[in-house]
Amino acid sequence: MTAGTGALEGAARVVAPKRTRGRHRGWRRWINGVNLAALVIAVIVAAPLYWMITSSFKGPKEIGGAPSLWPHHLSGANYQSAFSHYHFETYLLNSVIVSVCATVIVLGFGMFAGYGLARLPMRGKFTIMVTLLMISLFPAIAIVSPLYLIMRDLGWLNSYQALIIPYAAFNLPFAIWILRNFFLGIPREMEEVARVDGASPTRTVVSIIVPQVLPGLFTAGVFTFTACWTEFLMALTFNNSDQYRTIAVGIAEFGGEFTVPYGTIFAAATVAVLPIAILVLVFRRAVISGLTSGAVKG
Repeated sequence: MTAGTGALEGAARVVAPKRTRGRHRGWRRWINGVNLAALVIAVIVAAPLYWMITSSFKGPKEIGGAPSLWPHHLSGANYQSAFSHYHFETYLLNSVIVSVCATVIVLGFGMFAGYGLARLPMRGKFTIMVTLLMISLFPAIAIVSPLYLIMRDLGWLNSYQALIIPYAAFNLPFAIWILRNFFLGIPREMEEVARVDGASPTRTVVSIIVPQVLPGLFTAGVFTFTACWTEFLMALTFNNSDQYRTIAVGIAEFGGEFTVPYGTIFAAATVAVLPIAILVLVFRRAVISGLTSGAVKG
């Protein structure tokens, strides 16, 4: 055996394990640390939702009895009770109005603010971005009392604008961050071509830039709508009338002093979750694209 042949055989023995080490067949392909961790997280998230949905079809005795994974007798009485004994349809409509209006305001202002911070030459961009980040992280409970006094002086208590304006203000910084990162990823040549063709800056943004940042708009819109839909503290503080009460506060008010209608609460909560679930399912790809783009750009 020559020295060259021995060297080749030794190299083959060293390289061979590296080729087969990354190949997993059978159960090893699916059972690994990442998949197991994802499965555990999915079970933790899905278990309360499953319990809520199945309990909404149970009667009071079955809910208070021994736990069961499936209702013994399916019943829609809890859903009927939510809409007949309470003003649940009013709470639902109020939440839709407040969440949609706040989301539209956030996307409108966030789009132009994000474009300005990404494209226009200005001083203090870093300071502005840090300020926006601080506002987005500021706890709402710290300014509820001052906001209440402002709403009282303006006569806005028990009104839609009492929630729409604060919701838009609190969610706007997040939208600006997301959309700015998208604008930074768009080539400037597209805007230059539009200007050469005679398009105004506003027309350029609306007709050329906006179609390119739709994933970012969907991402900011879904997160803003979800935050407004589930917000509780401001809705409880500013609106205490059934006419303007939102769904989060309305469900919390179910029941009386000595009774808690768990089945009705579960049914109302299931209905409240449906819009968020539909939004996530419909725009899931756009949301994932927006989050990943925001993570790598800027």
